Amino acid sequence: MQPLPILSTAHLFPVLDQHLLTLLRALEPADWLKPTVAPKWCVHDVALHLLDGSLRTLSMLRDGHFGSSGPASPAPDDVVLYLNQLNADWVRAGQRLSPQLVAWLLEAIGPAYNSYMASLPLLEPAVFSVGWAGEEQSLNWFHVARDYTEKWHHQQQIRQAVGQEQPLLTPELYSPFLATCIRALPHHYRNVAAAPGTTLQFTVTGAGGGTWFLQRQATTWHLGTDYRGPVAATITLDGAVAWRLFTKSLPRTEAQRHITTTGKPQLTEPIFSLVTVMA
Repeated sequence: MQPLPILSTAHLFPVLDQHLLTLLRALEPADWLKPTVAPKWCVHDVALHLLDGSLRTLSMLRDGHFGSSGPASPAPDDVVLYLNQLNADWVRAGQRLSPQLVAWLLEAIGPAYNSYMASLPLLEPAVFSVGWAGEEQSLNWFHVARDYTEKWHHQQQIRQAVGQEQPLLTPELYSPFLATCIRALPHHYRNVAAAPGTTLQFTVTGAGGGTWFLQRQATTWHLGTDYRGPVAATITLDGAVAWRLFTKSLPRTEAQRHITTTGKPQLTEPIFSLVTVMA
């Protein structure tokens, strides 16, 4: 089994921006009020959140200005509570901004954000770890890829709300999203007991999809590709909805219609709770 290579995603941020700005400029006033799969957020709110992500990155990581005391503790529950409050505060204040102004601000801040992300040395330690992958210290390439999944899936939430999902479901843009999210599997399966050598096959269908293998070693699970041996279980996920499963917007009853499995339930059941976002 081949280990996964590092991902290079910084060059795709300007591509995502162009897709987003083209979309937002074409929306009718009523489109900005349409609900999205993000709980309680309409299109306007998700666009505000995208703007906040860029501004917060530049303020904290480029300029060293964190602006608040942070979560009560490093515990995951406290981090999620802190992030949810930050997000809610920003969206509440952003109701004062017109859709036209939100789009203009996204266009104005995008080049500075994209330039900063591209400047990060890929193999140096990141300021923030990728918590949903179980890492206490991440390298910059993973931090940048994690931010790519954020930009990708929030734009896709807007696109789903207005019926224009396809432009991001291409190999160029969707494959890096999936290849990043799938790296949560070893951490997600950490409490699943299995004999060393037990191997699971994960397949995402469609454009941008692929096949990965999760193998139990002495004390941990390892993720890779190009495995040719026997597998104890298989999980096949419809690529059209995979992004929703990974981002907490595909209810279990709906997910069951888009996932097929073989093998023992204890080896396949965890896929239904796989999440690659913190808040």
